[in-house]
Amino acid sequence: MAPFEALYGRRCRSPIGWFEVRDVGLIGPELVHQAMEKFKIIKDRLKTTQSCQKSYSDVRRRDLEFKEDDWVYLKVSPMKGSGRSVHYVPVETIEINEELSYEEVPVAILDRQVRKLRNKKIASVKVLWQNQQVEEATWEVEEEMRKKYPHLFV
Repeated sequence: MAPFEALYGRRCRSPIGWFEVRDVGLIGPELVHQAMEKFKIIKDRLKTTQSCQKSYSDVRRRDLEFKEDDWVYLKVSPMKGSGRSVHYVPVETIEINEELSYEEVPVAILDRQVRKLRNKKIASVKVLWQNQQVEEATWEVEEEMRKKYPHLFV
């Protein structure tokens, strides 16, 4: 027994056979017109079903609001593909403070570039951070990096 037949108690008819069996004599525009009417009925019923399902889900859904310093649990799923084989840094090498965070310290400058906008030029440097791989190096504004970490530009 097909799933449709088990669910609705009758066999599923193809779109061409949506008209009644006694109306087999329909040909041409009448057949198309009747099929269009059936499509409209199906579309209306789908909208009704969708609105019912939405009302069911809206009843169970609740808005969550968080405040500063709230503790929340996050579900983290592994990424598919090449993201699974990322390099793991041993926990011992990372110094974690009381707030369960750590400070990123720049180790070296890998590259420089100047981005030209309409009216100005912005100098950027590619910074390699401690506890990060070369692929994870970020582009930072050179002027800010010179102020915070002058020892990198000697």
